[in-house]
Amino acid sequence: MNTQEMRLDKWLWAARFFKTRQLAIEAINGGKVHLNGQRTKPGKTITIGSRLIIHKESLEWQIEVRELPRQRRPASEALHFYRESDTSRLKRQQQIEEQRLLRAAAPRPAQGKPSKRDRRMIHSFTGK
Repeated sequence: MNTQEMRLDKWLWAARFFKTRQLAIEAINGGKVHLNGQRTKPGKTITIGSRLIIHKESLEWQIEVRELPRQRRPASEALHFYRESDTSRLKRQQQIEEQRLLRAAAPRPAQGKPSKRDRRMIHSFTGK
């Protein structure tokens, strides 16, 4: 493999989309990653200019590969390995905001057992 090619699973790991290569392989095999609009295999070689669609949880990235790193780099550098389309970025940010609002609106169950004050309020409410 020359320096202008790289395995897809290794690139996804190096670009910090997945914490381990095994997680990247599982996502690719599960159909969560598309290379140039088609399902692919983990060992498929990618080049600069390849287009990827990555689904992770409920989020989606539409990116173009800009760099093929020799090794995994810090997240601040990994951002330069690809270019994300503006529509993809806006859509993902909107989804994150919607999820945040849903979590904020959802009632939270009580943590642990009731305090003495809570028990007294329960007893007064139930009439015991």
